Amino acid sequence: MKSFVKESRVIPLNAEELLSVSEVAQHLKVTEQQVRTFIRQGKLKSERIGKQWILNKSHLNEFIQSAQYTIEPDDQVRKDDAVPEIVALSFFSGAMGLDIGMELGGIKSILACEVDKHCRKTIIANHPDIGLIGDIGKYSPGDVLKYANLPKGTKIDVIFGGPPCQAFSTAGKRRAFEDERGNYFLNFIDLIGSLKPTYAVIENVRGLLSAPYPLKETFGNPIKGGALFYIIKKLKAYGYTVSFNLYNSANFGSPQIRERVVMICKLGKEKVPYLTPTHSETGEFGLKKWKSFGEAVMGLDPKEQEHINFPEKRLKFFRHLEGGQNWRDLPQDLQIEAMGKSYYLGGGKTGFFRRLSMDKPSPTLVTHPAMPATDLCHPTEDRPLSVQEYARVQGFPDNWKFQGKTLDIYKQVGNAVPVELGTAIARTILQDMAKENVHLLKDFKFSRYKNTDEKAWEKDFKNILVKVQDEKRPEQLTLDVS
Repeated sequence: MKSFVKESRVIPLNAEELLSVSEVAQHLKVTEQQVRTFIRQGKLKSERIGKQWILNKSHLNEFIQSAQYTIEPDDQVRKDDAVPEIVALSFFSGAMGLDIGMELGGIKSILACEVDKHCRKTIIANHPDIGLIGDIGKYSPGDVLKYANLPKGTKIDVIFGGPPCQAFSTAGKRRAFEDERGNYFLNFIDLIGSLKPTYAVIENVRGLLSAPYPLKETFGNPIKGGALFYIIKKLKAYGYTVSFNLYNSANFGSPQIRERVVMICKLGKEKVPYLTPTHSETGEFGLKKWKSFGEAVMGLDPKEQEHINFPEKRLKFFRHLEGGQNWRDLPQDLQIEAMGKSYYLGGGKTGFFRRLSMDKPSPTLVTHPAMPATDLCHPTEDRPLSVQEYARVQGFPDNWKFQGKTLDIYKQVGNAVPVELGTAIARTILQDMAKENVHLLKDFKFSRYKNTDEKAWEKDFKNILVKVQDEKRPEQLTLDVS
């Protein structure tokens, strides 16, 4: 007999009882409208009595089992009492891309924090015994330890996570901490300051480097880079050093050109070195060449690819393109027809009508592969990338159980941190724990952009700050992120 989870306890469903639509909605943790949709679709057997639909619990059990329906899990305390050698907690866990990578590198999380219902289902489907909590702003440090099932006074070694990035993304309004999602970022930092892990890892988008924020040093006026300055200042006040860089995940074995800021904070006065690359674009520095999309998806059964479709009016143009091409490779008349008014606007617009190349890494995966400005079309087939191809590109194991509908899975995978990048982070932290000397490759370009490490960024930020402050000179400023 199937059961549903409530407050971390298993409640058997009595097959003889009758349920109203409202009660079924509570069992399934969906809206009453969704239950009625299941009834109309014939997925849930029901009987009309007067003006109400009545359902037998045995039929609800059958639906849950036959549809392999996963009910959104409640928060739960970790089911294992053992304290691991390395105590690590994950926040903003999503579909656990960063967690998988960290575990492959030697650091396994014992608690996950996530609010998205589909991600929560995915987390429990793959790690049924893990501690699970929701909105980070609703839990005290004591609550976190309780759900992690850690004895009072347990030393935490690593906390890691990628706070919501939309508040800092260059594609958004960039309201930083004025955005509710930006406040989650500050909640995360405050939790780090309270729990005092030896290491804290913060992953975010490139826009974090330049996101504006008003500072007292700028007389309350927004300044480019002000958000990151404020973050660093808070972390330093909590006793952490901060090292960061903008990393292209392709340099760490991911078949994807995805650039993300990774901050590694360490309690005390010593800094953690930058990540060690394992790949380079053409094999420079004696490293392996970047992994291609074709290598990543090799072996996938073409008949078992779950995907959405492009509308026919757009397929007309994709059929004129080969792997690695985009709208600019169309004949002139088709370019104008395909792009419409966008044709006359500025910018590269390279994401429009874009076919991937088998021989190169994928561009950055997004949460929907068929949005006009960020198309992700298969190199040889007239369709968007499948969810299986998405998962391979992000480094997820083939047996990872994603929960939700197709678009829900695209979103989960598109928002994830590439697994290979997570592995590089874990290895760097373990090397630092062991006090191993890390050989840094001189002049290695971690990304396409310049001045993205904390030292170069500090220098640039000071210059910007000087322009704002009429009479201050660089040597008088006390940013000091070293």
